[in-house]
Amino acid sequence: MHGQHAHQQLMKPEYQLSMLDQYAGHADLLKATRHAYQNWRQASNQLKQLRENSQQNQAQLQLLEYQIKELNELALGEDEFVELEQEQKRLANSGDLALNCQRAIELLNEGEEVNALGLLQSVSHTLIDLAEMDSKLTALPSMVAEALIQLEETYHELRNYLDSIDVDPERMAYVEERYSKVMSLARKHHVLPEELYQHHQALLQQIAQLDCSDEKMSALASEVDVLYQTFVAAADKLHKSRVRYAKELDKLISQSMHELSMEKAQFKIEVQQDSAHSSPLGFDAVTFLVSTNPGQPLQPIAKVASGGELSRMSLAIQVITAQKVDTPSLIFDEVDVGISGPTAAVVGKLLRKLGESTQVLCVTHLPQVAGCGHHQLFVAKQTKAGKTETQMLKLDQEQRIAELARLLGGSQITESTLANAKELLIAA
Repeated sequence: MHGQHAHQQLMKPEYQLSMLDQYAGHADLLKATRHAYQNWRQASNQLKQLRENSQQNQAQLQLLEYQIKELNELALGEDEFVELEQEQKRLANSGDLALNCQRAIELLNEGEEVNALGLLQSVSHTLIDLAEMDSKLTALPSMVAEALIQLEETYHELRNYLDSIDVDPERMAYVEERYSKVMSLARKHHVLPEELYQHHQALLQQIAQLDCSDEKMSALASEVDVLYQTFVAAADKLHKSRVRYAKELDKLISQSMHELSMEKAQFKIEVQQDSAHSSPLGFDAVTFLVSTNPGQPLQPIAKVASGGELSRMSLAIQVITAQKVDTPSLIFDEVDVGISGPTAAVVGKLLRKLGESTQVLCVTHLPQVAGCGHHQLFVAKQTKAGKTETQMLKLDQEQRIAELARLLGGSQITESTLANAKELLIAA
C-alpha cells in the first residue's frame, strides 16, 4: 500500500535503501549478506566475551589447581573406592572369616564324629532302599543326590577361600591408609567417597577448559577474520548490484519526473560504501539526490525539493518499483496530494498504465486521476443512530460523469462541468 505520506518517508535514508533493494529484487544477495553478517557478529561477540573472562579465568584456574593437588596425588581409580572398601572390610575381619570358614568346613565334611555330607550320604542310601520297596518314593533319591552335589561344591568353594586368606600386615596398613585418605578428601570436597573419582575428573575438565582459553581465543580470532572476509565478499556483491540498478533507476525516475512537469529535473541515486559502518544490509549508504532547476548541483532531496516536488518524485518511484515487483494488488491512498491540473492528468495516465499489468486501487479527490480509472467507485460515510457507516457504490457511465463533474465544479453541476467530465473519460 502506498499512502499519502510516502513522500515524507522518501527523505529517510533507510527508506531510500529499501526502495532501491525492492527495485533491484536481489533477495538472494540480501539474504547471503545478512547471514554472513550474523555469523561474523556472533563469533565476534564470543571472542569479546572470552577476552573479558580471561583475567577471571586465570584466578579461577589457580584456585582449581590448588584444590586438585591432593586429588592428583591420590590418583583414585574409577571403581577403586568400592574395591578398597570391600578389601578393607575383608582384611579387618580376616580372623573371623578364617575361623568361621573352618567351622563351616568341619560341619560340612571334616567333622570327625558327624558332618552334613556324611549324614546326607546315609540318607541317600536309605532312600534308595525305600524306592526299591515302593515306586512312589522313586524321585526322592535323585533329589538328595542334587543336594549332595550342592553341598560338595559349597565345601570346595569354602576350602579354596580359606586357603586364599592371607593376613598381610603391610597390605592391611596400605589399605587402611588409602581408605582413610579417600574419606578425608571426600569430606574436604563435600562429596560422597564413591563420588570422589567423578568429582576429580570434573575438576580436571574445568582446568583443561580454562587452560586452553588462550588457544581458543587464537582459534576464534582466526575464525572471526574468515567470517568477516566472507561478509565483506557478500556485501561487495550486494554493493555492485545496487550500483547497477541505481543507474537503471536513475534514468527511469528522471524520465518519469519529466513527464510529471519537472522537465529540468535531474535525479541520481548515490551508493557509497563505508567499511566503518557495517550492518546486516552491508556497508552501503544510499542517498537520493535531485536537482530541480538548471545549474543547481545535485543535493539530497530533503534539502532542495518542495512538498509538491516530493509528492511527484514519490509517485514516480512508487509506480516504477511497483512495475518491477510481482504484486497482485496495489493500493494508492491519495498519493496525488499536492498536485493538480495537467500534472494530475499525467499521474492518472501513469496509474492507468500500471493498471494494465496489475490490479490498482486508487483513493483520490482529483477528477483528472479518477477519470483515468478503468472503473470508479464512490465512497461515502453516513451516520445513523449514532453509528458511522461507510458505503461503496460502483458507478456506471452516467454516474461517473456526474461525479467527475462534481469534483470539477463543486456541489453545483453545470453543463460545462458535465462536458469537461465527458472529455476526461474520453481522453483516458
